[in-house]
Amino acid sequence: MMDLRSFVAALLLVFSLATVFAETSAPGKACESSNATNCEECLRNVTCLWCIKTKSCITYPVSTILPPHALCPLNDARWGLCWMNFQILIITLAVVGGVIIIAFLVCLFCCCKCENVGSNRFQARMQKQANTVKTKQEERRAEMKQRHDEIRKKYGLSGQNPYSRFA
Repeated sequence: MMDLRSFVAALLLVFSLATVFAETSAPGKACESSNATNCEECLRNVTCLWCIKTKSCITYPVSTILPPHALCPLNDARWGLCWMNFQILIITLAVVGGVIIIAFLVCLFCCCKCENVGSNRFQARMQKQANTVKTKQEERRAEMKQRHDEIRKKYGLSGQNPYSRFA
């Protein structure tokens, strides 16, 4: 699996470097003038497409994203690199793009799930701490009430409060 990834990465790197460093021809020189040459000569100009079937150099049809089958079949079309056909390039880029999107979605899902789990743990810990504080507070209140009752009993104030009938 790792060998396939490194191969695809190397393939994409070579392809991108080949297109970046490819020589562009003068604006007046059309790709069709390179028909008598080979694939390497044709693809020095990044606007050119080499068709193996017809052995011709064609200006890349930018109006359509992919070259039409009538112009050159995808299996026989070469752009950027002579050893890679257009069909393999499209499939490779689609697979790599799909893997990147799926990996991004999985990471996003895992991050959201971990955040919720962490939030639930935090809320549970806070609830437990609040319950502990509440229990201690109730114990202190009960102890205080018991002390007050003992003091009232000691000084004979344990009877009914004379002001309670007004309430």
